[in-house]
Amino acid sequence: MAIKSSSGEGRTRSSLTIIIVVGLCCFFYVLGAWQRSGFGRGDSIALQVTQQTECTISPNLNFETHHGGSGSLSDLGDSVVKTFEACHDRYTDYTPCQDQKRAMTFPRENMIYRERHCPLDKEKLYCLIPAPKGYVAPFPWPKSRDYVPYANVPYKSLTVEKAVQNWVQYEGNVFRFPGGGTQFPQGADKYIDQLASVIPIANGTVRTALDTGCGVASWGAYLLKRNVLAMSFAPRDSHEAQVQFALERGVPAVIGVLGSIKLPYPSRAFDMAHCSRCLIPWGANDGIYMMEVDRVLRPGGYWVLSGPPINWKSNYQAWQRTKEDLSEEQEKIEEIAKLLCWEKISEKGEIAIWRKRINAESCPGRQDENPINVCKATNPDDVWYKKMESCVNQYPEVSSAEEVAGGELKPFPQRLKAIPPRIASGSVPDFSVKSYQGDVKLWQKHVKAYKKINKLLDTGRYRNIMDMNAGLGSFAAAIESPKLWVMNVVPTIAEMSTLGVIYDRGLIGIYHDWCEAFSTYPRTYDLIHANGVFSLYRNKCKMEDILLEMDRILRPEGAVIFRDDVDVLIKVKKIVGGMRWNIKLVDHEDGPLVPEKILVAVKQYWVGGNKSKKDKH
Repeated sequence: MAIKSSSGEGRTRSSLTIIIVVGLCCFFYVLGAWQRSGFGRGDSIALQVTQQTECTISPNLNFETHHGGSGSLSDLGDSVVKTFEACHDRYTDYTPCQDQKRAMTFPRENMIYRERHCPLDKEKLYCLIPAPKGYVAPFPWPKSRDYVPYANVPYKSLTVEKAVQNWVQYEGNVFRFPGGGTQFPQGADKYIDQLASVIPIANGTVRTALDTGCGVASWGAYLLKRNVLAMSFAPRDSHEAQVQFALERGVPAVIGVLGSIKLPYPSRAFDMAHCSRCLIPWGANDGIYMMEVDRVLRPGGYWVLSGPPINWKSNYQAWQRTKEDLSEEQEKIEEIAKLLCWEKISEKGEIAIWRKRINAESCPGRQDENPINVCKATNPDDVWYKKMESCVNQYPEVSSAEEVAGGELKPFPQRLKAIPPRIASGSVPDFSVKSYQGDVKLWQKHVKAYKKINKLLDTGRYRNIMDMNAGLGSFAAAIESPKLWVMNVVPTIAEMSTLGVIYDRGLIGIYHDWCEAFSTYPRTYDLIHANGVFSLYRNKCKMEDILLEMDRILRPEGAVIFRDDVDVLIKVKKIVGGMRWNIKLVDHEDGPLVPEKILVAVKQYWVGGNKSKKDKH
């Protein structure tokens, strides 16, 4: 019996040893996973929201916050949340870097006074820009193309000044946009039909367009149904709210001007550039403005000029200018176009169309005795606050006269999914074809998660969308739809300039420094995506400056999606707590152990004159 007892005790001890070993293995496995994940760096309370990652954002949404950030707020000082008050009602349409009063202190020569002139830190407003009384949500697209609520942009001056030209009409409590323009009295559609008889618009060859001096952007508005995205710009001038009207209609536009500074777009970006009586002196200053168009125009791209001085022999009296003046102007334009090696392919009525050569090999004389000055700058995309130069950028090298410089693009929409030429050629350092494809898949995954968090994302509720740190444009590509458009912003301090890749994909965007205000009116975006923005701008400028600018350009009841490290989002969360935003922190789609989180916010509805007014829908 003693022997049997000893054997039983041995089996018990063996079983116990096995259990202990297995337990230790499990413990160290979990410990290793914990260490690899980075979990424990102030985000343990994220577990509180793991069961709440789905929410439907509706106009009267009120988020609960579930992330206190224990141990992460040591550098924020007082834990009391600062409340930002409403600005005075006179700032309803405040555009900080195009402020009218400040603009008048700058020279008028070459439109310098209409360029960006941003306030000093001591002049910045640290308050919330109010919406006008009666503000309502814009009409959904495509109705918004033709109708805008009067209360949102309460300015009638254009209905008087441009009444004959059919730009905009005031009807009761709305503005109606008949689609007319100074140079297309029969409407933008008929005008575009004329262009399409010469330019391959219908087959997807032309996808990105630039409209200089756009007015209320009816040209861009009617191009959208033909799958062409136009970047429209006009200065903030005596015609109130041109760009504001465009964005209220759901059409891409920014405040801008061809003056002394280069346009904030990359080289070889646009398939087509357009000027319809835009009043730009194309022949002046040694043709510097045409040279800037040449820089941003893709090899093989088209430039359209309609209105003075084209067909001046028939129109000089109506334009109230002399024959000699108009004749000289057109001769100068023709001369510069020849130097740029643009081929004139059509002139009919008041519309002239040139085409840029596809490469230097197909440009007679460009490599021989050409009097035009070639730019010395090695990076034609380095444009932020850089002066325009009277020179032309060299074409990328080609191996034959038939090859398109910089690479041939597929027609849209195939272009969206194809490998961009700038990636395929290796001209964007640190991005290979493989890493590009990985970026595409990653953002498809992220956007799928966003649609679970915000079920209104692809319903048409959000028309004007901004990606503040666009990278390769994969967020925009993943949500691409006729219901929406995305302004892809590449920060000027980004490690790599990727905006050219974004245009290669058939998307549009702009360079910008988020330490300054964006070139747009208040309330012009329905949804803002901020991926890694605050990590990028850490120690560059104040977080509250960027957040207040986001509030300025975001519509009431518009949404924001922040994606960043949890420690950064805790700081963001504290500031927006005083900005009349409803907020909620959500886990990364891969679970609570990932330190990158998502913060979702919805701006409350309130208007000027009543600081506490909330949405009552």
